[in-house]
This record gives sequence, C-alpha cells and structure tokens, in this order.
Amino acid sequence: MPVNLYDSAYALETAIRQSDEYRLLQQAYQEVNADPAAKQMFDKFRKIQMDLQQKQMMGQDISEQEIQQAQSTVGVVQQNEKISRLMQAEQRMSMVIGELNKVIMKPLEDLYGKL
Repeated sequence: MPVNLYDSAYALETAIRQSDEYRLLQQAYQEVNADPAAKQMFDKFRKIQMDLQQKQMMGQDISEQEIQQAQSTVGVVQQNEKISRLMQAEQRMSMVIGELNKVIMKPLEDLYGKL
C-alpha cells in the first residue's frame, strides 16, 4: 500500500506542535512578547542576526565592527532572563528538528551512502 508522504509530514507537524519542546518555546516567546523592553531587545537581536545571515548567504564579508556589535548584543540579550529562556528553548527545538532531519534523510543516506 503506497504511503502518502504529505500525510506523514502533516502528522509530524501536529506532533511537533504537541511536543513539550514546542510548548516551552511558545510559552517563552509569549513571555518575551508580553514584556515591551524584552521584546524590543529581542527584535534588535533578531534583526542583527538576520542581517548577518543574509550577508553570509550572499557571500558578502562581515566586518569586524558587525561581529563586535553582534557579540555585544548577544551579551546584553542573554542577561535578560526571559530572552535567555527563549534562546534555550529555541536551541532545544533546533536540536529536535536536527534529529528529525537525520531520520528523514536516512533513506537517502542509505541509498547514496554518507558523504
């Protein structure tokens, strides 16, 4: 009997949304958004992060000043307890997604071998 991969993908989406990791991430995100100062800090941090990622993807060099600004912002942001919890929850969710990606890619890895 053929398997509909999209049905499986949507089932995985539902499972992710019901996971403890996702719920903790959602709660931490809501706490940051409910605190105007934390939200402003987090938004600034995310903008810097996105700008640097975009530059990297476009093959542009990142200046020493931009690196120092990012490191400084990370230091300030991590001192905020709500943002720190959010970042930890993001990291846990990212680990779960990475592990799921390994499982999803296993058939291709078995077929082609590890690179």
